[in-house]
Amino acid sequence: MTSARELYERTVAELAPAAAGNRLVELVEAGVAPREALRRIAGEEHRIIRSDRRSFALLAARFADRGRAAPFFLGLAAGEGEALGLLTPFATAVGLSPADLATYRSRPAAQTYPHYLAWLAQSGTLAETVLALLANFGFWGGYCARLAAALPRHYGLSAEATAFFAFFAALPPDFESEALALLQSALDDGESAAEARHAARLMQSYESSFWAAVLPADAPRT
Repeated sequence: MTSARELYERTVAELAPAAAGNRLVELVEAGVAPREALRRIAGEEHRIIRSDRRSFALLAARFADRGRAAPFFLGLAAGEGEALGLLTPFATAVGLSPADLATYRSRPAAQTYPHYLAWLAQSGTLAETVLALLANFGFWGGYCARLAAALPRHYGLSAEATAFFAFFAALPPDFESEALALLQSALDDGESAAEARHAARLMQSYESSFWAAVLPADAPRT
């Protein structure tokens, strides 16, 4: 019988080497990332968060009969709503008004992550969805923690302006234990561990696409 914990740890170990490098985060930590990159993060996240909130709500409805899946996904949807409120001070601090956010035009490669999550919400299995989120959230949270520390130091942003990143720097309470319980249940029901690992690899690849897409072409090399 496949263990959810072993599958999760194996998947994270496979993804970690590629996920370790994040050029934009490294540029921010060096204090040389263009402010345009920060504006792009705000603009892209404004669209991503609203899309992900809907995807989580749909997942709650789709898997309402699968143990505690509905409250799990509804909790994630609520978190996206909280994050959306925290994004505004960051956007303002880097020069984007609410009107700018409303008219921001996204870069296709920056939106592959929410598009894939929307696909999972429509067509993915519970195992695919949960493992993809479980593996990715740790990497995303790590990037956010580094940005929350570096932005005040190098760009003079206040705690209010960086609260968006601080919010995502830590996993939601009980997220890992609840996700592993759902993943184990899905595996016990016969859902494919191999397909779940593939979904996690895709999700992390789309995460990387986001960070590459928000970097201006003239950004300095690290």
